[in-house]
Amino acid sequence: MKMKSHASLVLVSGLILSLLLSPSLIAQEQEQTTKAQTSKIVIIPDQVKKVFDEGMPTRQVRPDIPFSVTEHLYFPAGQNLYTIILFKVKNADLGFVAAGPEKKKEEALTAFETEASKLQARSHLFLQFNKLENNVPGEILQEVYIPLNLQEDSSTYEPEKEEFYSAGYLLTPGNYLLSMAVCSQKLEKIGAQYYEFSLPEIAALTDTLITTPIFFVKAQKYLESPERRPTAHKGSFVYSIVNIEPNVEKVFSSGDNLGLFFYIFGAQQDEAGKFSIEVAFDIMKGEEKAILFAPQKYDAPLINQELPLLRTVLIKSEEGDKTEKREVEAGTYTLKMTITDKISGKSIIKSIDFDVR
Repeated sequence: MKMKSHASLVLVSGLILSLLLSPSLIAQEQEQTTKAQTSKIVIIPDQVKKVFDEGMPTRQVRPDIPFSVTEHLYFPAGQNLYTIILFKVKNADLGFVAAGPEKKKEEALTAFETEASKLQARSHLFLQFNKLENNVPGEILQEVYIPLNLQEDSSTYEPEKEEFYSAGYLLTPGNYLLSMAVCSQKLEKIGAQYYEFSLPEIAALTDTLITTPIFFVKAQKYLESPERRPTAHKGSFVYSIVNIEPNVEKVFSSGDNLGLFFYIFGAQQDEAGKFSIEVAFDIMKGEEKAILFAPQKYDAPLINQELPLLRTVLIKSEEGDKTEKREVEAGTYTLKMTITDKISGKSIIKSIDFDVR
C-alpha cells in the first residue's frame, strides 16, 4: 500500500531538523546553566527539598496531591537531549475553583456572561534531576521550577477525569533519578513521585542505530518560535517549533492515520553530507501481516510519517482485476519497522502495539 505523503509533515520535519543545531535550543541550555551557576534564587523551596530527601532513598511516594509519571521522551538538541516528562493528575486533586473576582448578588449578569464559566487552579511543579549510579542517587545536576496556571470551562469540567501533562528540559546523556513534586499554591500540600530513566550517549554511536522513543501523533501545529523557558503543557508537549499531541492511549478507529514521529541516531552521511535511510513498515495482527506498505526512503534521520489504517484487497473477476480499500477489524495490532541505513548497511527493528476499536 502506498502511504500518504503530506507536504505539511515534510515541512515540519525540515524546519525542526534545521533547528536541531541552531542557536535557539543551545542558547536555552546556556541560559539555564548560567542562571543555575550565578543566581542565588532558591529554585526548590526547603520544605519541598526535605520531602525529596526523605523519600529518595526508598522512592517513597508522598500522596498529598496524587499523580503519576508515565513515561519520558527525548529528542536531539545539539550534543544534548531535550527530555519530555509525561505525567497524569486528576482534575479534582489540582484544586480548581471559580476564576476571577466574585460578583455581588445584586449585580446582574450580562447577556454574554454565564455564572462560574471559568475554573482555575494555581499550583507549582518542581523537578530535581540527580545523577544515578548503581541505583544510588548522586549529585544534583539540575533543578527546575514551573508554575502551573490552569483553566477549565465549568460546563465541561470533569473532576474525576485524569489529564496528562508534559514538562520538558535540556539534559546531557546519562542515568537520572527524577524527584518531582506537584504542590498547592502555599505548599500546604506536596505530592511527590520518583522516576528513574536513562538518556543514551548519542555522540559515541558508530556501529549501531537507535531511535528516540516511538509514539503515535494525534495532531501537531507550528509555533512562532521555540520556547525560551520550561513550561508545562496539558495534553501535548513542545519540541523545537512544533506542539505535538501524542496518542498516549494508542487507540485508533479503522481508517485513521497512524502518525509517527521519531529520530534515528547513528545513521551515516555520504561524501556530499546526505543521508539515505529506508524504513519498511508492516502492520501485524499476531504473526500475520495485516497491512503491507512499500518501503519508504528518507534523506534525513527525522521521521514524521503518516500511515493509513486501511487494507488493500485484490478482487478478481471476469471483468478484470481491481483493488479496493477496506477497513481493518477491531483488535490489537503491532506496527513493525525495519530501519536500514543504506550507506553503512546497519539496520534495526522497532515495534509498537496499538488497538483498533
